[in-house]
Amino acid sequence: MLFILILLIAALATCVWMAIRLKRQVRREQQLRTEAEASKHQIIIEQQRNRQLKQEMTNNIAHELKTPVSSIRGYLEILLGEKPVSDSQRRYFMERCYSQTLRLSDLINDVALINKLEESDELFEREQVNIREQAQEAIRELSLAAEQHNTIIENNLPDNIIVEGNSMLIYSIFRNLIENSIEYAGDGCTVSMGCYKPATESQFFILLYDTGKGVENEYLPRLFDRFVRIDEGRSRKNGGTGLGLSIVKHAVLFHGGDIYVKNRDGGGLEFYFSLNRGKTEN
Repeated sequence: MLFILILLIAALATCVWMAIRLKRQVRREQQLRTEAEASKHQIIIEQQRNRQLKQEMTNNIAHELKTPVSSIRGYLEILLGEKPVSDSQRRYFMERCYSQTLRLSDLINDVALINKLEESDELFEREQVNIREQAQEAIRELSLAAEQHNTIIENNLPDNIIVEGNSMLIYSIFRNLIENSIEYAGDGCTVSMGCYKPATESQFFILLYDTGKGVENEYLPRLFDRFVRIDEGRSRKNGGTGLGLSIVKHAVLFHGGDIYVKNRDGGGLEFYFSLNRGKTEN
């Protein structure tokens, strides 16, 4: 009798254990299904967001292309029309056509660069890059524009800032930031760059600022967006593509860093960004 009672208790215990195990398994399966549904939902949201971003970029590119293409067409229609055109007018229209084709070329190159950074950044070669030298090269390239705007450019970066990165992208960071300050900060400003805090074992920290007029605080979060317009039409007026600061952000991210901007006390903009050292040589 005692033996039978022990068997019944053991059987009951086994049933309880199996019921608990089954309940846990059902709960785990429900949790996995919930997580799978949430993941699927997140993927759908991300796909919709990517489609929306691509659609917005496509629309923006079409809008940006429309102006130079329309201008070129208008000038060529005049040149090819039946109405006589003087030599001076002909030269003027040809110069305007040439100027607009340069803008189209810049736009196409900038769009291609951003797409490459977003979708195929592994195609960019990495090498040992001296940051000060790339900044100095950008200064040399923009010296004429700086002279025209009476802009003083100071390179206070140390000589020993070397990262494993892409020289063209690092050059584009300084080129676009300096050019942005020259064009929009106002004449007679100073553009200065240097390290705003000591480097760590993994990163360098760089500040580039100008002493110009800055922008409204409400626009600061959108300053790195594609085709952003603080003053409507100003990129067209100055020949920009509206993609310069977006390229800067992508180039900084490519080098494992981050970037943010704020208005400077006393006027102007301050760009703070970091760059990973990578596997640099000693």
